[in-house]
Amino acid sequence: MKTVFPGGRIGVLGGGQLGWMLALEARRMGYGVGVLDPVAGCPAAKGADFFLQAPLDDVEAALRLSAQVDVVTLENEFVPAALLARLEGTVPVRPSAAVLRTVQDRLLQKEFLKAAGFPQAPFAAVDDPRRLGEAVRAVDFPAVLKSRRGGYDGKGQVLVTEPGALESAWRAIGGRLAVLETLVPFRKEIAVILARSVPGEMRAYPVAENVHVRHILHTTRVPARVSERTRREAERMACGIAEQLGHVGVMAVEMFVLGDESVLVNEIAPRTHNSGHYTFGACVTSQFEQHLRAVCGLPLGDPALLSPAVMVNLLGDLWLEGPPRWETVLSRPNARLYLYGKEGAGVGRKMGHVLVVDADTDRALREAEEIAARLGASGASAPAGRPAGGGGADGRWARC
Repeated sequence: MKTVFPGGRIGVLGGGQLGWMLALEARRMGYGVGVLDPVAGCPAAKGADFFLQAPLDDVEAALRLSAQVDVVTLENEFVPAALLARLEGTVPVRPSAAVLRTVQDRLLQKEFLKAAGFPQAPFAAVDDPRRLGEAVRAVDFPAVLKSRRGGYDGKGQVLVTEPGALESAWRAIGGRLAVLETLVPFRKEIAVILARSVPGEMRAYPVAENVHVRHILHTTRVPARVSERTRREAERMACGIAEQLGHVGVMAVEMFVLGDESVLVNEIAPRTHNSGHYTFGACVTSQFEQHLRAVCGLPLGDPALLSPAVMVNLLGDLWLEGPPRWETVLSRPNARLYLYGKEGAGVGRKMGHVLVVDADTDRALREAEEIAARLGASGASAPAGRPAGGGGADGRWARC
C-alpha cells in the first residue's frame, strides 16, 4: 500500500458541497485537489487546484483526472461503477468499484444486507408490471416505492398506501426498475458516520439523530437521544457493514429506531454525508479530514465530540425574499455558518448549513430552528448572542 502524504494530489469525482468541504480540508492539510464535475461553477471547483468539466460518466475525462493525481475518491454515489473499475487499473480508487456497484443499486444493496444478516424493512423488486402481485404479497402496506438507481432527498420515491395503488405509483416514477419496501413506523431516525482505512482500522463518530422535512434532512442532533444498547447496536451494525463491503473511506449508515429500541438499516452512503456535517466544527477530526486520511492510507484521526451540537440545513427557500439576514447567525458566538457557494438558490436546494454548539442539545435545537426561521424573515431583527454552554460533552467514539 502506497501512502499519499501531504504534497500529493487527490482526485474527486463530483463537485457539490461535499467535494467543496473535502477540498477545504485537503488544502489545509497540504494536498493538491483535482475535481471532475459537469457544472463549471460547482462548489468544489472553487477550492480545487484544477478542474475538469465533464459528465460523471465520461471515461476519457476521468482518465485525464486520474493521470494527474495519486488517489481518486468520490463525493456522491452517482459515478458509474464501471468507470471506477476502469480507473482502478491506473490509480488507487477509494471506495472501490465493487463497493459502489453494490450500494448504488437499491435492490443490490438490500440483497447484500439481507445476505449479511443485517435487519431492514421487508422489500421486493418491482421491475415488471406483470409481477406486481408478487411484490404486493412480499410487503406490508403502507409501503414506499423507490427507484433502484439515482434519487435523493425523496426524489424517485412514492408512498403507496394500499396494494391497488402500486401500478399507478410505478408509472409515476416512470416505470423504472424499483424496490417496494414496507413503510417503517419508526420512533427516531439516526445515522452512524464511520471511517475504515486501507488496513481495516475503523472508527465511528457519536451516533447522530436526524429529522427530515419533505424528505430533506432538516436537523442533526448529536449525541442522539438513544439508549446505550441502541447506540452500541447501531455502531456494531454500521462497522459490520463497512467490514463486509471492504469499504475504504467515510461511510454513512442511516437507520430507523423502532418503539422497542431495535434498529433497522435504511440506507448506506459510501461517502461523506449530510448527517456528518456536525463533525466539521464539533469533533476533533471532521468527516472530511477522516475521509482523506482513510483514502490516502494515513492513520485515522480522533472522532471524539468536542461539544454536543445541532446542525440545521439552509435551503434555497430562505432566499425567496432576498438575501438572508446573516447577522442572525453571525451575532451568536456559538453558531458557525457554512455557505457552499452555489450559483442560484432554488426551493429545496441545499445552500449551506449552520452548526450550533451547546452542552444542552434541546437548547441548541431551539436556537438552530430560530436561526433558520429568522434568516428568511424579511425585516426580522437578530436576537442578541450569548456564549455557548461549556462542558458536559458526551465525547464517546467507538473503535470497531
